Amino acid sequence: MASKPKQLLAELSHPGPHEVLRGNLALVGLPGVVFTPRSGLGLPAIAFGHGWLQPTGSYRHLLRHLASWGIVAAAPATQRGPLPSHRLLAGDLLTTLDLITTVRLGPDGISVDPAKLGLAGHSTGGGSAVLAAAQAAENDDRPQIRAVATITPAQTLPPATVSARSVTVPGLHLAAGEDLVAPPVGHAEAIADAWGGPVQLRTLGKSSHLGVTEGRHWSQLLLHGKPHRGTQQLTRALFTAFFLTHLTGTTKYQPLLDADVKRAPIEVQDEPAA
Repeated sequence: MASKPKQLLAELSHPGPHEVLRGNLALVGLPGVVFTPRSGLGLPAIAFGHGWLQPTGSYRHLLRHLASWGIVAAAPATQRGPLPSHRLLAGDLLTTLDLITTVRLGPDGISVDPAKLGLAGHSTGGGSAVLAAAQAAENDDRPQIRAVATITPAQTLPPATVSARSVTVPGLHLAAGEDLVAPPVGHAEAIADAWGGPVQLRTLGKSSHLGVTEGRHWSQLLLHGKPHRGTQQLTRALFTAFFLTHLTGTTKYQPLLDADVKRAPIEVQDEPAA
């Protein structure tokens, strides 16, 4: 019997069955972190782009959660200054995927399947994930992306809205109802409206721009918002359902993706004509 969306949400809000290992991307040539299941061959993987001024540690529980469900999750720690290059961060996201697909990870030879790759990000890191997906779509030599998910994505230079037109893989964009830094109308909504493939936009109620971040950081003095447990739980569950569905081919979690969720209703659901 198929599980109901509420049951799937509850299931994916908790850590998955895999023990998780944490590694340092600097060991293979790029500053950053990687979280993996303890074992597994041909695993799906995502590269995650951090928000403006944010350390990768602000997302450690999200990355760990994805790994506990069998998804290798890596985040480059580059372009963290006040004037970052979004284009270079996009390139670093693709380089991260190149690295984790070409080296064995962990003591038991964990490997990533190059046909099961996704991109994700928060704030300008979400916008950079869109830039990276467009770069990959236009260049056969870059990793082939199968899905993109963002949380409170922000516009970038060059504009993520322009790059979104070139992205034909499924997209999931989570906006924050109380985001004063990257209001949905000019950012998440605009990116979703421009998306070239199947796309879904949800608005998280009672959530701000920094809701998905974890712990304390000095940037909270500059940016509106603060960490919010409800936002973190919803993001973990929806990202996990989205990437398991589109990177592994499972249909188990599709009912959750198709349903309105309390505090995360679907605002846009678009399946472009073939």
